[in-house]
Amino acid sequence: MTEARITQAEAAAPAAAERLARRRRLVAVLQIAVLVVVLGAWELCSRTGIVDPFFFGMPSEVVQQIRTWIAEGTSLGPLWVQVLVTLEETLLGFAIGALLGVLFGVALGRNQLLADVFGIYIKIANSIPRVVLGSIFVIALGLGMPSKVALGVVMVFFVVFGNAFQGVREADRNLIANARILGASPRQVTWSVIMPSALGWILASLHVSFGFALVGAVVGEFLGARQGIGLLIATAQGAFNANGVFAAMFILAVVALAAESLITLVENRLLKWRPNQGPETGF
Repeated sequence: MTEARITQAEAAAPAAAERLARRRRLVAVLQIAVLVVVLGAWELCSRTGIVDPFFFGMPSEVVQQIRTWIAEGTSLGPLWVQVLVTLEETLLGFAIGALLGVLFGVALGRNQLLADVFGIYIKIANSIPRVVLGSIFVIALGLGMPSKVALGVVMVFFVVFGNAFQGVREADRNLIANARILGASPRQVTWSVIMPSALGWILASLHVSFGFALVGAVVGEFLGARQGIGLLIATAQGAFNANGVFAAMFILAVVALAAESLITLVENRLLKWRPNQGPETGF
């Protein structure tokens, strides 16, 4: 009886894999179709005058703008320099903000006294519109990279902190109690029980927080900078170059999607033990 069940499971595995592959192909085709329809409608409306291309641009002109930037550079210098500057600011803000968020989230999640003392201050700080802090950082830290990194850190910290704190609080109390009965030290409980439980929460926050770090870097550059994609957008806006604005936005979207793919890859490797919850949703 057991051998028959094993045989049935082995026979069903290829069929399930084929269904998953077909669904992924279908999703990819539909995604491309949606993109083609949206861009085609935009191009058609711009060429027929339904929308004014001066204000809303045109996909073909956006592509031409990107080609010009790649071949001839931007008004700020080579395009790749602007991308690298923004990416460096984003990665630093993301790394520092995520690290601080995890450390504070785990510390306050594990210590009720710390949570009671600092909880009110974190709520107050979280209630402040963080983008507004960009102007303060530019005044205090100047037009260089530190002001953009600082804004990225603030943008990322609260997202990661909230998930890390909740992930620690959601850890299985029975597992914690059993570990303590077996003689595990507080540090061992944290690393062997609490952190694996909270890892899913933390990694989920990273998907969102990288976008916030990118927003922080771009907004900081928009407020005041010497280089970067944000300054490139501000320059295009000042010249009423809608195609330039959309071209810069497209470049940011490519960077964000690449980072999302990398984070997903890391998540899948770290959470191999997690059971499959069904078809991927893309969120």
